Amino acid sequence: MTITEMRVTPIAISDPPLLNAAGLHAPYALRTIVELVSDERIVGIGEVPGGVKTTQALEAARDTVVGCDPYQMNALRRDLEERFGTEGAQARGESPWDKRVHVHVMSAVEVACFDLIGKATGRPVCDLLGGRVRDRVDFSAYLFYKYEGAGGELGFETDPDAVGWAAARQMAALDPEGIVAQARSMCDEYGFASIKLKGGAFPPKEEADAILALREAFGPRVPLRLDPNAIWRIETALEVGRRLAGVLEYFEDPVRGQEQMAAVSRELEMPLATNMCTTSFEDIPGSVRLGSEQVILSDHHFWGGLRASVELARICRVFGRGLSMHSNSHLGISLAAMAHLAAATPNLSYACDTHYPWQREEVVVGGRRGFDDGAYVVTNDPGLGVDLDREALERLHRRYLECGLSERNDEEEMQKRRPGWRFEPVRW
Repeated sequence: MTITEMRVTPIAISDPPLLNAAGLHAPYALRTIVELVSDERIVGIGEVPGGVKTTQALEAARDTVVGCDPYQMNALRRDLEERFGTEGAQARGESPWDKRVHVHVMSAVEVACFDLIGKATGRPVCDLLGGRVRDRVDFSAYLFYKYEGAGGELGFETDPDAVGWAAARQMAALDPEGIVAQARSMCDEYGFASIKLKGGAFPPKEEADAILALREAFGPRVPLRLDPNAIWRIETALEVGRRLAGVLEYFEDPVRGQEQMAAVSRELEMPLATNMCTTSFEDIPGSVRLGSEQVILSDHHFWGGLRASVELARICRVFGRGLSMHSNSHLGISLAAMAHLAAATPNLSYACDTHYPWQREEVVVGGRRGFDDGAYVVTNDPGLGVDLDREALERLHRRYLECGLSERNDEEEMQKRRPGWRFEPVRW
């Protein structure tokens, strides 16, 4: 089998005004869809975070990818690295999201290769990763402080698909009662059995109050997580961590960098998790030496693909790290890839993150994917089990061309609401 064509399509999807340590989500989130077409006219698909730099890098990779055998992924990765080089850990940047580009090229191409092979052989991607250890992949409710309204031209309140839990999207949710209402609405709709709160947007005491309100409302059987995106000082993290002792399932990136995370970890009797201080294989030696975290949040978009994430899982098992999965604003292709990876990862210790309930559009045939009591059910359908809806792809591509966004910039978006606001790597 030979790859004869590579299509790269940037798209823009509606995104509500969600707050985080770096500012505010823009009305649209950018994604890039990759299609690999074989000489047998089978199409494999992948999805990664978008933006001009990522799209340009994928376009530049076309000459390297076309003509390759999708089974020969080691050779393909070698050729891509020889052409584009590799990015060190410093390329991640200080923002809550990872700013590396070449990892997206590797991930998009590899996922599309696996989807292509799965469709050609009639096997699901999880089988190609070593076989499934679970049919159901649990996900967690992902709560955000937010401004009133929703992303895009139309608010969620006018979207008939949003009926049933629109209140969680409409309310500002700037108080514990609002966060609890958002959690109830999301859990009722999707059946999630664990909850994560994105912090770093308000003073730490207020966010800790929200976690305690969630514990009172949901009880000890629902695991809780808090993620302030490394914007706190060590003293603040310790104060909040002690207050939430016995309440949090894990404490995600309260401070910045492995050394500071290790300092907090030594003082608190709760697991620390990260997708900010240990985000590449280059970071692993420091993680082991310092003991900077107990849980690593993998993400095939940022670790360079599915096989790299399987390798990360093995390293976590060797060094006694728990394992969960990080999320970004995504559609059904990424959700399916996450689920197949999770299905084939024996030591996945915790429910995975997902932004999916915050998106209302889809680019796959059949529309939005469903959850069954908080879980994504991994079927035996070939490949990722999803196919592109070409009308939706074209519509979302047109929006990308019209929306005027070329990269994610939460600081700039926040300045529209709060003139003069600036992102600070450490704020409290």
